Amino acid sequence: MRKKKSITLRELAKQLDLSVHTVSKALRGLPGMSEETRSEVIRKAQEGGYRTKDQERVHAVERIPLYSAGKPYRFGLVISDQSAAMELNQLIMSGLQSKLSEYGHTVEILIVPNIVEQGKTFDHWLALHPLEYLDGIFIGPMVGVEQEARLLQYRIPRILINFPGHAAEVDSITWDVGTAIHQSMRYLFAKGHRNIIYVGRREKHRGFIIRWQAFEQACAAAGLACLPEDHMLDYENQQHWNEQFIEKLRRLQPTAILCGVKTDLAWIYNACSVLGKRIPEDISLISMMHIEDQHVPELSRPVIRIRESGVRAAERMLWRLANPNHPYEHILLQGVLFEGATVRVAPTRTD
Repeated sequence: MRKKKSITLRELAKQLDLSVHTVSKALRGLPGMSEETRSEVIRKAQEGGYRTKDQERVHAVERIPLYSAGKPYRFGLVISDQSAAMELNQLIMSGLQSKLSEYGHTVEILIVPNIVEQGKTFDHWLALHPLEYLDGIFIGPMVGVEQEARLLQYRIPRILINFPGHAAEVDSITWDVGTAIHQSMRYLFAKGHRNIIYVGRREKHRGFIIRWQAFEQACAAAGLACLPEDHMLDYENQQHWNEQFIEKLRRLQPTAILCGVKTDLAWIYNACSVLGKRIPEDISLISMMHIEDQHVPELSRPVIRIRESGVRAAERMLWRLANPNHPYEHILLQGVLFEGATVRVAPTRTD
């Protein structure tokens, strides 16, 4: 069980070899440092049991006990078996564990199949994983629509770490991809870009739909036409996608690309290479990324608060347990834009 505050802000700064001012900014979520530094400060603070006055005030206002007097709680994180969700789930789990461990609580992973095996049903999976014996469940992103709907029917406390569906009766926490798209477009506009291709999806997952809708809204606000056929929104197979993308780059001659799905990033570089286009010399690029990519560390990107969503989801679960009859809330965590080095001023048109 975590002990009460046993370390001062000054002692924490000395351990980290940072100024008291920097440590204080990191703990309050203020800008002015790398995400690596912020994460290290938060980790050390948690290990030492340090909390800011704001953190203690929030616990008091929201009636969350700082130190658990009863038995530890046991939670489950239900995740999809899709490989595309692996990195997301690792970050979410890290956030959940870092917060729940402060109170002596535990969280275990429960993998739900996206496609139920032939001859079996989702009820079979539920029989093997009796959720009613848990104190609460967190439902991760990219869980199947049917599976998510069934999980939300459980009467135990639930926190959805995803964008909620219409009229969803559940607390939800997620990273604000809509704002991330608007931040990216605002930065591109500021650099003079008006001919921008969006690369992503507009179906399957709610987060994908929100990204595309935000792109459409940003274009409309800037007085730009936004025809779906001029962007990369559908996927059949990789070869067909590559051919389509190269054709659109050649025909539309964009000055910038906004990538809404990180898995498309390598193919964007490949298509530009085929056409002899360099990033950012010929085409500027902003891409959504879960974490910094070591291959393109200076990639311009909105900072997506995935691990922080896990932390906030844990806090929300404890709040829900302490306040079972309060209304549901949907919380979006907004990051900042890392300007990086893959966006340049748009070339001046001569025609």
